[in-house]
Amino acid sequence: MHGWLFWVVIAALVIAVVVKRLRGEPLNAKDLLIAPMVLTGIGIVSLTKAHGLTATDFVWTGAGGVLGVALGAVRGSTITVFEKEGVLWQRYTARTFAVMVVSFAIMAGFGLIAAKAGMHEEARPTQLTLGISFLGEALAVGLRGLQTGVPFAPERKSS
Repeated sequence: MHGWLFWVVIAALVIAVVVKRLRGEPLNAKDLLIAPMVLTGIGIVSLTKAHGLTATDFVWTGAGGVLGVALGAVRGSTITVFEKEGVLWQRYTARTFAVMVVSFAIMAGFGLIAAKAGMHEEARPTQLTLGISFLGEALAVGLRGLQTGVPFAPERKSS
């Protein structure tokens, strides 16, 4: 089990990404993929540390992963991808937030059904769920960006 500081950091990272994307931000491949990969990695590590998981757990985890990527891709399809200053930018829309709410409800329902079917709580790390969902979003946005022919924004220089 992680301490409260861990959860505060995760929540802060997710909120920061959402706020930046609501305002609009340059779209570069590194920023698009880092948060989903880190969250997914943390979730996978949590799975490897869980004890007593069964084949049922892994089937439900896999199905939840597919559902999470799909819902993330749907959310990604609602994000505005546009050219600004010669590079790609992205911005969340009201539809993006509507899809977030519906996706949350669907995943909560899926989690309840999985738990009733015998899935252990340890087989559903929150970080994995969030990471996979953001990965689906990143894939949808990244593919749409590539289709425009406009270059991705350059990497930010650290100061």
